[in-house]
Amino acid sequence: MADKKTEVAGATAAKDAKTASQLIDVKITALADWRGEMLARIRNLIREADLDVIEEVKWRKPSNPAGVPVWSHAGVICTGETYKDKVKLTFAKGALLDDPSGLFNSSLEGNIRRAIDIEKGVQIDETALKALIRAAVALNTNSR
Repeated sequence: MADKKTEVAGATAAKDAKTASQLIDVKITALADWRGEMLARIRNLIREADLDVIEEVKWRKPSNPAGVPVWSHAGVICTGETYKDKVKLTFAKGALLDDPSGLFNSSLEGNIRRAIDIEKGVQIDETALKALIRAAVALNTNSR
């Protein structure tokens, strides 16, 4: 039988529990600058490109308590990280995707991942980004 302290701790943990989508909302709000706006825009484009996308938050740790937003569909599609000077969208299997618009501009040396670094004031090609997202979903679903 649980003692009173354990029951209270459990109730507090349950009350504080948030879905991954809620945690991403909190992260976007906490940024309160262009990075939050860009992360929100990217998130909306991902949701538009894949209606079945699953939002997750991974790699939560003391140095990054908010964790990293992750979008998945039959495997990881991409992650959205924020740094002081950029928002980085990393595609888990980006090296296997065609990128005719040249969106990938980071992590180009690897055999698997590719990333898009977006700095303040940069406009992203929304059509090309949605095409990359759809291609990543197709790669994930076809490789199962």
